Amino acid sequence: MYIKSNNILKHIHMKLNPKKQTLLLVGILLGGRLFAQTTPDTAITKDYVVPFSGSKMLNTWSVGISGGITTMYNILSTKDQSDFTHPASSFGYGAYVKKQVLPALGIQLDFLRGTLKGTSAQPDPTNPLTSYSTKLNWSATLGAVFTFANVNWENKKPLVQPYISASGGVINYTPVIQHTGGPKLPFKDPFGKNNAAYETLIPVGFGVKFNVSNNVNIDFGYQIGFVNTDNLDGYNYGSNSDKFSYIHLGLEYAFGSHKKPQMATHNPVASLRTEYLTGDVNTKAAIQSELDIEKNKNAKLRDDVNATLTKITTDSDGDGVPDVNDKCPNTPAGTKVDGAGCPLVLAITEVDKKVVTDAIKNLEFDYGKATLRRGSLPGLDKVADLLISKNFSLKLGGHTDNKGSAKLNMILSKARAESIKNYLVSKGANPSRIEAVGYGQNQPIASNKTAKGRQINRRVEFTLY
Repeated sequence: MYIKSNNILKHIHMKLNPKKQTLLLVGILLGGRLFAQTTPDTAITKDYVVPFSGSKMLNTWSVGISGGITTMYNILSTKDQSDFTHPASSFGYGAYVKKQVLPALGIQLDFLRGTLKGTSAQPDPTNPLTSYSTKLNWSATLGAVFTFANVNWENKKPLVQPYISASGGVINYTPVIQHTGGPKLPFKDPFGKNNAAYETLIPVGFGVKFNVSNNVNIDFGYQIGFVNTDNLDGYNYGSNSDKFSYIHLGLEYAFGSHKKPQMATHNPVASLRTEYLTGDVNTKAAIQSELDIEKNKNAKLRDDVNATLTKITTDSDGDGVPDVNDKCPNTPAGTKVDGAGCPLVLAITEVDKKVVTDAIKNLEFDYGKATLRRGSLPGLDKVADLLISKNFSLKLGGHTDNKGSAKLNMILSKARAESIKNYLVSKGANPSRIEAVGYGQNQPIASNKTAKGRQINRRVEFTLY
C-alpha cells in the first residue's frame, strides 16, 4: 500500500503542477456533495434514535489515520510569494483522536509528520540558495471540527458529510538548505535541539467524509498549516510567515456498538420524521393496549361481582335466609325461621307442658338398662312432633337411686338420657337443640330409704325451653 501510494503521488506530481493539484482537490470536494444519497425507508428503522435521548444512543469517540501530500504550495499564496519558487510534493501522514460533543461539533487532537521540499530560492545576492528539505518531525494540535450534512431536511441519510476544521498547537521541524555549488547545511536555531525548531502551528482545513458504516468513514480533506515563522524552509524572505498544505485520504473508526450511528453522521431530522410517521400507529397501539387492559379488568370485576352475588344470594334450604348468613342450615321445608335462618321459638303453652308431662309419666326402661320400653314411645313421639313444629329446645336430665355404685349410676343416668335423645332425633328432632345429661344419684328428690322414694328418684327430667 505504501509503494502504491507513493507511485500515485509521483504520478500526480509529474502530470499536474501544485496549483492544478489544488484546484482538482477543491473540485472534488465541492462536487462530492452531489453524491449525497437517500437510503431506503428500512434504513431509518435501523438508524433510528429516540429524539432528545442524549448521546447514550450514539457513538461519539473515534480515531483516524491519514496519508497524503505535503507541500509548501497552498491556495492562499502564489509561487512568487514563497521563499522558493518551485515547491515540490512529498509524503506526509497523520493520526487523530476525536470526541463528538454535538451533532455538528467535535473536539479533535491531531498528529502529523512529513517532509517539505522546494528548489530555486528567490533572488538574494547574499544568500544564493538552490534547494531545501524540511523534515516535519511532528506536530500536535487541538481544535474543533464542524460537520454540516448530518442535519439535513432533504435526505434521510446523506452519504457525504462536509466539514471544516480549525485548531492550534506546536510543530517541531528540521530544515536543511543547500547553496549553489555548496554542501547541504542544517538549519541552526538557538532555541532548538539537534538542529530542530519549535513553533506555533494553526491548521485550518476542510473536507468530506464518506459514511461507509456506523463505525467506519473515509476521510478526504485539505489543510493549510500556518506557522508562526518564515524559516520553515530555512530561508527568511519577505515579510510573510510560511504556510504549507496537507492533502490527505484516510480512514476514521468510531468506537462503540455497530448498531449505533455516529453522532457526527447521524441525521436527527430522520429520527424526527420516523417519530412523526410512526407516532399515530404507536399511539393507537398504546391506546388499544390500555383498552385491552381495562377490558380485562372489567371482565374480572364482572366475574368477581357475579361470584359474590351468587355467594350472598344462594339459599340451599329455601328458608329465605342466604347460606352466607344462615346459622341453621338444612332447615326442613316450611319451617318458619328468624333472621339467622334458625326456626322461630314459640311460647310454651300449657298444652305443650302437658305433652311433656304425659311423656314423663309413661316413660319406662328395662331394669338396670337404658333400653326404652314400648309403652314409652307414643309419648315421646308427641314430644318429637312438638320440638319439630315449634323448634323448642329440650334438656334431658337422667337420675338414679342410690342402689349400686355411684359410678355405675352416673353411667346409667347418662345412657338413659342419651337413649331418649337418640329416639327423638330419629323422629326428626334437631339434635343441636337437645341436651342429654346424666346426674347419677347426686340429685335425689325423695328419700332413698324407702322403695317409694327410690322409685321417685329413678327418673328423667324434661326441661322444655
